[in-house]
Amino acid sequence: MERKKYLVCVDSDGCAMDTMNVKHKFCFGPELLNVWALEPWRTEVLKIWDTLNLYSKTRGINRFLGLELALSTYADMGILKEDISDLTKWVEESGELSNRALEQKAKETGSPILFKALNWSERVNDSISRLPKDDKPFPGVKEGLKAMSRQADIVVVSSANREAVEAEWTRHGLTAYLKDVMTQDMGSKARCIGLQLEEGYETSHVLMAGDAPGDLKAAEANGVFFYPILPGKEEFSWTRLRTEAFPRLLEGTYKGDYQEQLIREFQDLLK
Repeated sequence: MERKKYLVCVDSDGCAMDTMNVKHKFCFGPELLNVWALEPWRTEVLKIWDTLNLYSKTRGINRFLGLELALSTYADMGILKEDISDLTKWVEESGELSNRALEQKAKETGSPILFKALNWSERVNDSISRLPKDDKPFPGVKEGLKAMSRQADIVVVSSANREAVEAEWTRHGLTAYLKDVMTQDMGSKARCIGLQLEEGYETSHVLMAGDAPGDLKAAEANGVFFYPILPGKEEFSWTRLRTEAFPRLLEGTYKGDYQEQLIREFQDLLK
């Protein structure tokens, strides 16, 4: 397939697919309670998990970064007594934060906390696979992808599990608009965007659409544009992307005041 002049990278959970809240509230948080036996502190533990992963500037971070951050917080509170230093070291040094990379490191080191983190992640994946199949794209997603795909290559760039992302996008007939799907097994979002740029796209022709600060950082790391899907205002955001922001990308007027205004609006929403 011949490469188009423009590229739009799109995050999945919480950006294109209305799946983020349910996965955290019914899978990630509850499995953390189970694996670390934190049920006596259920209310505090789940509130902290949801705040870190859904309602603050760390929204949308990789699951293992979120886990390390949450466990560190529980340790500071005196809820968790376990040594998590091996996990901290791994998330800081690993070039790939995935089950595969974690399993390899756990086997190399024999570290109990790494095996525990792997068990948690595998339980999360299993729990997600058993969720009712009522996931759906946000209103405006399909229309936006269809319109943009006429002039741009569309690539999913997600830190989520590949099997879940591919199943969700296929189930809702969205894969027809895609050039590629890049997930946690291919490295960080910044690395995934970088791999796309190696195919020859000009950075001024590339846009990353996402709902989390990590998406903004991944765009900035590669010198490409960022478009925010505002949490709680997803339908409005997708309509604006299709009718206003994407045309500006094509016209060369996205840079500068317009993008800066969008980023301020986004950052003000996540405190």
